[in-house]
Amino acid sequence: MVPKRYLVTSALPYANGPLHVGHLAGAYLSADAYVRFLRLSGKDVVYVCGSDEHGAAVTIRAYKEGRTPQDIVDEYHERIRKAFEGVGMSFDIYHRTSAPLHHETSQEFFRDLYANGAFLEQESEQYFDTESNQFLADRYITGTCPKCGHLDAYGDQCENCGSTLSPTELIDPRSTISGSIPVMRKTKHWYLKLNEHEEWLRRWITEGKIDGEEVHQASAWKKHVVGQCKSWLDGGLVPRSITRDLSWGVDVPQEIPGSSGKKLYVWMDAPIGYISATKQWAKDNGQEWEPYWKDEETALVHFVGKDNIVFHCLIFPAILSAKGDYILPKNVPANQFVNLEGAKISTSRNWAVWIDEFLVDLPDYVDSLRYYLYKIMPEQRDSEFTWKGFQDAHNNELVNNLGNFVNRVLVLTNKYYEGIVPDFDESIALNSPADAGMPSWHDAEMLDLFDQLHEMREHIKSFDFRGALRTLLEISSKGNQLLAVNEPWKHVKEDPDGVKVIMNLALQYVTALSVACRPFLPFTSDKLRAMLGLPSFTDKDEFVNLMNELSEGANLIPAGNQLPSARHLFTRIEDEVVNKQLEKLKQSATANNIDEAELNQPLKDEIVFQDFEKLDLRTAKILEATAVPKTKKLLQLKLDLGFEQRTVVSGIAESYDPQSIVGKEVVLVANLAPRKIRGIESQGMVLLAENDEGNLGFVSPPQGWDSGDVVK
Repeated sequence: MVPKRYLVTSALPYANGPLHVGHLAGAYLSADAYVRFLRLSGKDVVYVCGSDEHGAAVTIRAYKEGRTPQDIVDEYHERIRKAFEGVGMSFDIYHRTSAPLHHETSQEFFRDLYANGAFLEQESEQYFDTESNQFLADRYITGTCPKCGHLDAYGDQCENCGSTLSPTELIDPRSTISGSIPVMRKTKHWYLKLNEHEEWLRRWITEGKIDGEEVHQASAWKKHVVGQCKSWLDGGLVPRSITRDLSWGVDVPQEIPGSSGKKLYVWMDAPIGYISATKQWAKDNGQEWEPYWKDEETALVHFVGKDNIVFHCLIFPAILSAKGDYILPKNVPANQFVNLEGAKISTSRNWAVWIDEFLVDLPDYVDSLRYYLYKIMPEQRDSEFTWKGFQDAHNNELVNNLGNFVNRVLVLTNKYYEGIVPDFDESIALNSPADAGMPSWHDAEMLDLFDQLHEMREHIKSFDFRGALRTLLEISSKGNQLLAVNEPWKHVKEDPDGVKVIMNLALQYVTALSVACRPFLPFTSDKLRAMLGLPSFTDKDEFVNLMNELSEGANLIPAGNQLPSARHLFTRIEDEVVNKQLEKLKQSATANNIDEAELNQPLKDEIVFQDFEKLDLRTAKILEATAVPKTKKLLQLKLDLGFEQRTVVSGIAESYDPQSIVGKEVVLVANLAPRKIRGIESQGMVLLAENDEGNLGFVSPPQGWDSGDVVK
């Protein structure tokens, strides 16, 4: 079913600190591109976000700084809001959970769930700080993670390995308030009967079905999202406390017996912030909010980081289901983490690229930051931000590719036609008189442009933003090739009519780019539209109109349109600019005792030798290599193992020419279960190394080794 409307959310950032690049790449830029594309496609979409102001992290910061929680959230709500505005986030509303409307909405949920019997009320033992004389919420407790051994895991989550925890699982727990060792004392709380939702949640996550009816396309969900949820489900869901003994947060409704001093757990009230934000948006704009949360024709999409997967895929859906009349998300396209210069981003140790500082230091390069973060977006696995990588992406791709193409087209148009889009004789655009009645060369190229834009659209619809960005750059590359092959500067005098065809087509490409880059580079899009003498976007039906015009053979920019004087779209980033940022990080590392041993690619979870022994690694030789049709990344390899030959499909086409690797000696995971890729059964996996820039290289045995030798 095609959705009638969309409600898109990004995880609410904690209002206890500023934003950094990891935040943007995790849950915000992907959502922004998706929403901008939906608007360009004429869809009814509301995009909500806001500050999460009730986490224990807020009160911890307030305690350490001798301030009130309200002071903290007021400061950081405004800083975060301005940072989002500075990088071009297109929220329909940026709300806050301290707003009265949010408290009312959250309490309404609690009342209804309480009345529906969704809670289990029970007494339990909870950590208590005898020095500060208070119970400790999850984030008031730190200790050693039982999963990875990280020394500073919180009572609800280890930020090193991403595992969700309970305070009693921590090894050597301590209070973050006083630093003392807490003791256990009895207290009473309400628990969501999460175990009663296990059966339907499993079917919903793995099959996309509720009561036998398909409600979302399960195969479209990211594997790591489904995998993390299945891990929880396989471990068995248990009742989860949704109240806390706190002084800051949403009150448990006072009419509930035993509610005195009790607050809603932040993961009960924070996701409800999406609903209260929608209510506020509707109130501000004279709209109805309920269709966006209660109509089955609405597609609800949550953009989050991997540390929020369980809350958005299991706990919040259980809350919505228990409430009774709310829709569930169609997808939760969670991203993984971004590391910085070889180490995990750490807010406490100031190892981060802060957005508000970036906006001050590099105000002219906001879209360059957006571009680089889309390029390295951790859609399937953790990625790495480096300042040199940022510089290279800007200079080599934005300046040398996109900017160079646009500049050449506009300069030549001003030089040859006084800045007026040239008209041309359709008959000149035909390849030969025999082509009469057939699409002209100009028309054929425009249809090819349509195909590329369609490919970009499909990438975005499937939440593959890196793929969409590559397609965008390929359109620019095709434009550069158009000029390089036809060399209009050489032929403008002897073939002026032919050059008009070329230049008109080049201007159509530039116009298409002004639309296509908007989801990713909104400021560049506006600048490019102005350089073309075209009106600014309304963000409504622009992409639909563009595709319709292309499919019908119409031009995107009319002949006779007057262009302003040409100017550069981008300027280069010089070495001293990034060196200054690297020096800032170096000073931070020194100040926070971050040594070189930490500045490397983080290791995966520890395994035992028996896990490694399960792998059957063999040397092999590539006998044949061919491109897999209709793909950009895949090569079909024929491998010799000495005792047999295998077919393997490998995603190395962007790194290797097929003919250059014939005869290459490689290492094969020989006992990997076969699977079909694009209709080809792949019988194993070739081992590859990947550097910081995403380039792939074979892991090879010493030259001359026999095929089939065991690698230990």
